[in-house]
Amino acid sequence: MQLGLINSAWVQAGRGTAHGIRKTKEIGFDSIDIFADPLDIDARERRLIRTECERVQLPVVSVACVAVGLIDFNPAVQRFHVSRCKAYLDFAFELQARNLLLVLGEYIWERQVIPPAEQWNTAVAHLKVLGDYAADLGVQIALELEPFKLSLLNDVNSMVRFLDAVTHPAVRANIDISHLLLAGVRPEELRKLKDKAIHVHISDCDGKVHGDLPPGRGVVDFGPYLREIRDLGIGGAISIELEYSPEPDKIGEWVTEAYTATDRLMREAGIPRA
Repeated sequence: MQLGLINSAWVQAGRGTAHGIRKTKEIGFDSIDIFADPLDIDARERRLIRTECERVQLPVVSVACVAVGLIDFNPAVQRFHVSRCKAYLDFAFELQARNLLLVLGEYIWERQVIPPAEQWNTAVAHLKVLGDYAADLGVQIALELEPFKLSLLNDVNSMVRFLDAVTHPAVRANIDISHLLLAGVRPEELRKLKDKAIHVHISDCDGKVHGDLPPGRGVVDFGPYLREIRDLGIGGAISIELEYSPEPDKIGEWVTEAYTATDRLMREAGIPRA
């Protein structure tokens, strides 16, 4: 598997796009994931991302998208977010990325007003449409498991049930290791995602709240999770996710620390770099 980095680590620390791409390559990463909204950036920024990645020979594996409006109860909002997700898929195609990392969001009003099944079925219907659109582009969608109580996909069982409902070869799962710990998911439960997962996020946390720390700074026991991921035979990337560094001026050291720790963890788990 490739070892990658989500470029939001640099962006949130106030570093420019080109700087982040160059530093990602210099540190030794095999690939990069892009967190940028195609509706918010202009043509110059789109070209910059593409040309800088090509120049330093750093392939884009994934483009990250949060689209909680896909399960909004207002049809107009849903239509907008379906269109927005298609724009993201176009952007992923433009960058020659393998997948769109998609966050579906949460049930609203504590599941009390709108029947949960209605929001679930809405999401399934939209992912069938987006799966078709992605397949036409040769791109896949990787759904993220979120560890929050009201998240639509907040454990392995809900992820499997959702994927089975969508039943689309272009719609698959992302595995986020710190999210699994926070959601109380045991490593062996990942076996249910055999032939269903295509992408991995890695970060650490304190075991209580979402953290996105460099591996080794929290409490996650990565070995059992990584060995299960190894046995799934995923051919994609393990991408480090670092958010909101407490010392933005030291983001280079923060990313380098995460790279070194993750490279070691992959080797210990018997996951070869490719």
